[in-house]
Formats: sequence, structure tokens, C-alpha cells
Amino acid sequence: MEPRKPHFVRRRLNNFGYAWNGIAAAFRSEFNMRWHVLSAGMVVALGWYVGLSATEWALLAFAIGLVWMAELFNTALEVVVNLVSPGRHPLAGKAKDIAAGAVLVASMTAVVVGLLVFSPYAAQFFQKLR
Repeated sequence: MEPRKPHFVRRRLNNFGYAWNGIAAAFRSEFNMRWHVLSAGMVVALGWYVGLSATEWALLAFAIGLVWMAELFNTALEVVVNLVSPGRHPLAGKAKDIAAGAVLVASMTAVVVGLLVFSPYAAQFFQKLR
């Protein structure tokens, strides 16, 4: 008799657990991932302090998610490249550089979004100082 498959809901919950394990592994092993999480925390705290609108929160959430997603893909790609090409190889380096470039593009996009969202609040703050 074949072993019984876990129930549909149990399998879905297991998938969330696997995904969480991946995020946690990236957080533990990658300095840049920890930096992205810290930066996101500071942005959320500042957003809470200035009282962002729902649209502004949505823009920031999208930007933060974009950066985290790019960093997770970059980390996964680096792990796979290291597995299949433990030594130095020009194509392995190129793949890693391209993935790192994707993180840079996502990060710069997030910076632009952050500047667009927070600049009116900064202008208002500095106007009060005058």
C-alpha cells in the first residue's frame, strides 16, 4: 500500500514553511539581505511616523518587496552557481554579476520611490524649521 499523501491544506502549509525557511536562510547567510530588512524596517518606522497614505504605503510595500525578491533570487542563483561551478569560471562570474545587477536596479528603484514618497514630508519638515 502506498503512503498516504498529506491533505491539500497541509501541503500548502508545508510550502509556506519551505518558503519561510528559504527567507530565513538568506537572512542568516547574506549580509545584504540583513541590510535590506533593516532598511525596510527604518522606512516602515518613518512611514508610520509621518502618517503615510494608503497609496504611499502600497508604493513602499511594492518597492520593499521588489528589493527582497531580487535579493532572494540573487542568493538562490549564487548558491546554484557555486554548486555547479565550485571553481572560478567566467560564465559563473557573469551570471553572479548579472544577478547582483538586478538587485542594484531594484534597490535604486526603491530609493527613487522612497524619495518620491518622502520628499513632500521632508520639505514640510524643513519648512517648519524656517
